[in-house]
Amino acid sequence: MADKTFHIAMYPWFALGHITPYVHLANKLAENGHKISFFLPAKTLRMVEAFNLHPDLVTFIPIIVPHVEGLPLGAETTNDVPFPLHPLIMTAMDCTEPDIEAYLRELKPHFVFFDFTCWLPTLTRKLGIKSVVYCIISSGTIGYLLSPARKIIERGLTSFDLLEPPKGFPSSSIKLRMYEAQGLAAVTTMDYGSGISFAERHLKSFSDCDAIGFKTCKEIEGPYCEYIGNQFEKPMLYAGPVVPEPPTMVLEERWERLLSNFEAKTLIFCAFGSECVLKKDQFQELVLGIELTGLPFLVALKAPMGAQTIESALPEGFQERVNGTGFIYGGWVPQQLILRHPSVGCFVTHCGSGSLAEAMVNDCQLVLVPHVGDQIINARLMAGDLRIGVEVEKSEKDGLFTKDDVNKAVKALMDCDSELGKEVRANHAKWKEFLLAPGLENYYINDFVMKLNNLV
Repeated sequence: MADKTFHIAMYPWFALGHITPYVHLANKLAENGHKISFFLPAKTLRMVEAFNLHPDLVTFIPIIVPHVEGLPLGAETTNDVPFPLHPLIMTAMDCTEPDIEAYLRELKPHFVFFDFTCWLPTLTRKLGIKSVVYCIISSGTIGYLLSPARKIIERGLTSFDLLEPPKGFPSSSIKLRMYEAQGLAAVTTMDYGSGISFAERHLKSFSDCDAIGFKTCKEIEGPYCEYIGNQFEKPMLYAGPVVPEPPTMVLEERWERLLSNFEAKTLIFCAFGSECVLKKDQFQELVLGIELTGLPFLVALKAPMGAQTIESALPEGFQERVNGTGFIYGGWVPQQLILRHPSVGCFVTHCGSGSLAEAMVNDCQLVLVPHVGDQIINARLMAGDLRIGVEVEKSEKDGLFTKDDVNKAVKALMDCDSELGKEVRANHAKWKEFLLAPGLENYYINDFVMKLNNLV
């Protein structure tokens, strides 16, 4: 490893699903003696402070998020607003550029790691600082949607374009249905703050930066990362799995008491992250499908659209039928700790990158229910390329699933005698062993730092 230590500033997109993986990387780099200055929205500080394992080297610097017309007062992250308002959070983040410039002039770091703030490379170049896109979105998603080979800026992007991979894209199991291609084309070309489309923002970030980094290993996403590096003609940095440290805290007694009532690997745990809100009919089909399995379960979801509470949206008679074996919760749960609990045998997930990373290093089997954006391609990579999950079937016409679709996917995994279940369990065990292998993390972090060294 290079003996030089670096000062790295970090400025991730104002979404907890992006801020948290940056904190995990900050911890891994600090473990090796590197200094981190971490910019984040002021109110978010209290939510991530406990995850800072090296407060002597990792400094959180609160940024005051300017108010933008159309945003609720005090809104700072995507967690504070519904999806249609996310571009306004991006506009607010763009408005912090003068503050970030002032901090960078004062701190003089060697590098700035960023993802959505496409103006940063121009700023850092002016200040003699190197910029690195540290991308939380999977390389398969970036390569498939945003490859320069698609010439999005010149030609635009239609749903028909997305039914085929871009020129030169590696062989993969990514195949989109028409309704998915329509949704992804709309999101990719929509205005994503300050009058810049999502595609333009990312293409500018990847084109203008000094290097591109992904939270992955060559063994898992190598072909996609190499494709992106070649397309943008940038050095590619692999951070490795960046497996979060096992939590030092223990499960609260109420969760421990609840989970300990059930035999090992029998409980279904269902959680869809901090932002996913289902339509009421899909919420009901999901919980009814889980009930149909006959297995105990804990469902932790936000109240569906139009419902004040999660309880008020439950199907008639549901709570009486599942009393004592099924539990529904509408608040935050300690997901990482729950996934580690011996009673959990199945994880029904929306396929967010963070959730998948946590699940891959635990023993629970994966039922995949992607909703938007990179979750769809993540699900294809997990179920297709890696064969470590089963995706819930949906209608080809409208993308809706039924309770029977949910039940079928869970049963396929949890049935010890099914060929699919055996294959998926064996693959999951293989990848878990690989990701937790002694020395793997250090190898990747050392190599990551060596590549940074080559940039200065």
